[in-house]
Amino acid sequence: MGATSTEDRILAVLEQDAQASYADIAERAEVSKPTVRKYIRKLEDSGVIVGYSADVDPKKLSGQSIALVGIDVESERYVEATRAMKDLDAVEALYTSSGDHMLMAEVRAKDGGSLGDVISDKILSIDGVTAAHPSFLQERLK
Repeated sequence: MGATSTEDRILAVLEQDAQASYADIAERAEVSKPTVRKYIRKLEDSGVIVGYSADVDPKKLSGQSIALVGIDVESERYVEATRAMKDLDAVEALYTSSGDHMLMAEVRAKDGGSLGDVISDKILSIDGVTAAHPSFLQERLK
């Protein structure tokens, strides 16, 4: 194995397959199972690994639509607005952004109409939110 660190090799395996067993990770990262356990525990404890998730193809979901929503917020209301958005069940993930919008949210609902309702009735009604720009996901390509 090259100069890649043990930690990086383990993370690379997890990013490819979050369900990989310790034995699979050990084999693919070329380390022992106890080493995998030690590094994963360390990465979880330090907040590098914040959770495990499944990649979902939105087109194949029955009864669910997903949008990535760029959200603009008044800077003086930022903390309160982000807290309110984190409390919304439909907001699956919320990120700060250095792009066109201050925040990016992954929003899920049963269909496009419900998704629009979440954006207009819930997100845009949060004090300090000035705009929401949704992009409805259609098909996962990779």
